[in-house]
Amino acid sequence: MDDERRPLVSMLLIAYQQPDTVARAIRGALAQTYSPLEILISDDASNDNTFAAMQAAVAGYAGPHRIVLNRNPHNLGIGAHLSYLVGRSKGELLFVAAGDDVSLPQRCETVARAWLSHGRRPDLIASALFDMDGGGAMHATIVPSELQRYRSVKDWLDEPPFVVGAAHAWTRRLFDRFGPLPVGVVAEDLIMVFRAIGSGGAITLPEALVGYGRGGISRRLRNLNAQDVTARVLKNNRHALVEHEQLLQDARTMGQLDAVQTAFDAKLKRERFIREVFAAQGIGRKFGIALRASGVPLGLRLRMGLYAAVPGVYAPFFFLKRLVSRGR
Repeated sequence: MDDERRPLVSMLLIAYQQPDTVARAIRGALAQTYSPLEILISDDASNDNTFAAMQAAVAGYAGPHRIVLNRNPHNLGIGAHLSYLVGRSKGELLFVAAGDDVSLPQRCETVARAWLSHGRRPDLIASALFDMDGGGAMHATIVPSELQRYRSVKDWLDEPPFVVGAAHAWTRRLFDRFGPLPVGVVAEDLIMVFRAIGSGGAITLPEALVGYGRGGISRRLRNLNAQDVTARVLKNNRHALVEHEQLLQDARTMGQLDAVQTAFDAKLKRERFIREVFAAQGIGRKFGIALRASGVPLGLRLRMGLYAAVPGVYAPFFFLKRLVSRGR
């Protein structure tokens, strides 16, 4: 790659409550063979030793890359955290990196070459990943959807792609066109792929360029009582409503609002029903909402209505589930 053609790229490495893995993630970032590269390393207001581990990992670094170390004063969440770092970065290509994953040394080099070979047209480049265990050993390859097959928003709606944001790079122009991701967005990968498909397009590279940490802060927790289920449902509901509103806003920017709004109609009805039934006061009002929620599947209405109004009815089920869990 000619030095004059090399774009400045930025790696946005975010972490939250990951003191045991973030140093490994930072070593992967510092080992990148590509230059010019700036690496923004940012802690999202962790209340443990994550930021101290970051400081120790970059102490004494004298390599070619520009390092920016940041600690947020309060927690922003994934989408807003990345948006904040985009504002502090200068690269034409923006690489996402998480505090429990590891970027292989050739990641930025390989992606930048692919972007240039495609005439800088794709707005998002994804790659395959390695399944990585807690000790850092790489296992089977995780292969996302071939994003080059998606030529329009209709393709995205017909078959939403399987994507993993830990191995994504976006163009700055894509972010500038659609704007920052709001607080509450956790599925930033789905949103950015949607934006790219409706803009300059997206491609997937078959080479695994990231070690994807098993578990992590996004892992699904076991539900051993009704309170656990309720907390998970409400958390997912908050994120889904924010993300779907953002997708509708992005569709409006693309001139595709009508098609996307029609496709999202049933999903939004379900999510708005969940918000309403849990927010209502009194058992009678909760059941009334559940009975009147047209367009929402009956099974979901009954299940959510019971969790919202009389969660105690599930106590025997969770008692048996805990017994089974202890016996394993």
